[in-house]
Amino acid sequence: MLNAVGVLGLGGLVGTVALGLGTTPPDQVQGELVRMIYIHPPLAWTAYLAFAVTGLFSALYLWKRQPRSDQIAASSAEVGVVLCTLTLVTGSLWGRPTWGVWWTWDARLTTTALLLALFAGYLALRRVVVDPVARAKRSAVLALVAVADIPLVHFSVKLWRTLHQQPTLLRPDPQIAGIQAWTLLLGFASLTLLYVWLTGRRARLEALVHLDESRALELAVASR
Repeated sequence: MLNAVGVLGLGGLVGTVALGLGTTPPDQVQGELVRMIYIHPPLAWTAYLAFAVTGLFSALYLWKRQPRSDQIAASSAEVGVVLCTLTLVTGSLWGRPTWGVWWTWDARLTTTALLLALFAGYLALRRVVVDPVARAKRSAVLALVAVADIPLVHFSVKLWRTLHQQPTLLRPDPQIAGIQAWTLLLGFASLTLLYVWLTGRRARLEALVHLDESRALELAVASR
C-alpha cells in the first residue's frame, strides 16, 4: 500500500513538471517565471504538513508515552527539513530574477528560515541525547515550540509589509484558473503523497533503530 502511494506521488510529480513546463501558458506579468508556482507552493505546503504532523505526534507522545508516536514525529521532521530547504531554494531561484537578489530579509523568508532552523535544531537534539526516553521527551517539547512558527510563516504576508506575493488560491478571488489551477492542484496532491511515502518509509527505519536501542539497553543492564 505504501509503495503504491509512492508510485502515485512520483507519477503525479512527473505529470506536474510535464504540464508546468510544456502545456501551461506563460503569465502576463511574470512570463516564464510563473512555472515555478507549480512546485514552490506545494513544497511549502508539504513542509507545513510535515512539521504539523511532528507537532501532533509529539503531543501524543507526551500524553501516551508511546515510542511509536516519537518515531513518527522524528521521521516527519526529517522529511519536513528537506521539504523546507527545497522551499527556500526554489523561492530563491524565483526571487533572483523577480526581486534582483537571491535572499532578502523579507517577513515570509525570515520566518521560514526560522522554522527550518528550529526543526534542524530538533534533529540535532535527537543526535545529542543518548537516552531514548529523555530524547523523546525533550524533542517533543521542542517540536511543540517550533510548530508555533507555522501560522506566523503562513500569515506573515498579511501581518507585515512584504515583497512576497499574496496567496494565489486561498483568497476570495483566486489568481489562477483553468489548466494552471489544475496543474498546481496536481502538484499539491503529488507532493502530499510523496510526503506520506517518505515519512512512512523513514518511520519503518526508525522503528528498527528503536528496537536495536532497546536490545542494546537490555544487554547493558544484564551485563551489570
